[in-house]
Amino acid sequence: MPKRQFTALSLFSGGMGLDIGIEQTRRFHLLGCCELVPTFCSTIRANRDAGRIGGKNLKVYEGDISTLDPAQIMGELGLKPGELDLILGGPPCQSFSTTGKRATVQDRRGTMLWQFLRFVEVFKPKSFVLENVRGLMSAALRHRPIKDRPDKGGKSLEEDEQPGSVIRSFIRDLHDAYRMDCFEVNAVNYGTPQLRERAILVGNMFNRLVDFPDPTHGNANEQSKTASLFDEDVESLTPFKTMGEALKGLNDPNPVIMDFSPRKKSYLQLVPQGGNWRSLPEAIAKESMGKAYFAKGGRSGWWRRLSFDLPSPTIVTMPNHSSTALCHPTETRALSLRECARIQEFPDDWIFCGTPLEQYTQVGNAVPVGLAVVVGGVVAKLLDCIYDDGFKLAEGHLEACRIVYIKSHIRTRQWFKAGATYLWQDGEDNNDVKYSPAKTTRKVRRLE
Repeated sequence: MPKRQFTALSLFSGGMGLDIGIEQTRRFHLLGCCELVPTFCSTIRANRDAGRIGGKNLKVYEGDISTLDPAQIMGELGLKPGELDLILGGPPCQSFSTTGKRATVQDRRGTMLWQFLRFVEVFKPKSFVLENVRGLMSAALRHRPIKDRPDKGGKSLEEDEQPGSVIRSFIRDLHDAYRMDCFEVNAVNYGTPQLRERAILVGNMFNRLVDFPDPTHGNANEQSKTASLFDEDVESLTPFKTMGEALKGLNDPNPVIMDFSPRKKSYLQLVPQGGNWRSLPEAIAKESMGKAYFAKGGRSGWWRRLSFDLPSPTIVTMPNHSSTALCHPTETRALSLRECARIQEFPDDWIFCGTPLEQYTQVGNAVPVGLAVVVGGVVAKLLDCIYDDGFKLAEGHLEACRIVYIKSHIRTRQWFKAGATYLWQDGEDNNDVKYSPAKTTRKVRRLE
């Protein structure tokens, strides 16, 4: 029997990594996309017209989501409240990222969570998926700099300064209409050739408890799930997929490259494969990094040359930054657009419109397609249960929102320890450079 098909609406569609993965499950039919940036909309239309996403009737709504009328869109899609199966999207995440200024909802981009919620309130979909950075889970409505916090001599935190107050406010504004489960995951654990931590929020209006699968990939000596040492038939996890595997066979005769400046290349050409700023002579490292040389953390991306035998670091929108360098392992250049797209698991024939910066932005902001496939499987299973049970509410009261940590913090190698610099050597065992397997695979807490 053919499997049941579900309808979906995409918000903040961007380069469409999440949408591609959802469609690859063959369980979802994408009806419409909402996107602000005109060239990103051109990308959607170009791939729609080429038969790569949605159907020929896929509607593209171009404009600021705060000015779009969800009721009008619902009517144009031929839907009534409650008929849509899924709303999905990844609102801008920069304001919640722990690597930025963390202006949260003081930054207009942080308020896009509530624009997502506005569409949910009007459409009343059976389920929703909201994707963002892990930092969303700990973000406060009003961010107080670390130097001004109580442990640094500052006054006690106000309620809206408490960690997690953003997500608690979002849950309150769901008005008990949806229960929600939040999953802190890493794409590399599910076969993506990239270390990428994300928060996946899955909501449904039928009081169903949702779960996310255990990792399928890991270090070579790591066991799957929570197997006991006394289990006889324990299978090891599939080894992490590497950047070399992802790029194998890539044919890119006219590459789009946002490359490093001559100055940056003069430093990067001194860095061996698998090295970073710590491979430079001290005087050159100080000269090239300025004040960042004396920082206490967050420096592993400076003058970083990648390795074929490891998963890629997180693909970013600008691979030619000094502090988040994505330098090719054997060539002194930034990764090309198609190399980044391969690591993000876009199809090779996917069309990206716009300037090089706009194209890289679409790739860097996307959800890895393989992770999106996993998400799609989770939601399809949820919706199957809802349909099979005749749209009945699950018994019991709405349970407090769960935040489920699933081995999201992964380090595959050491750069520095106890005064010594560690260099990764492709093709070697690198046992002294590898981190030990993660001790915590799954941890659940409830957000009251």
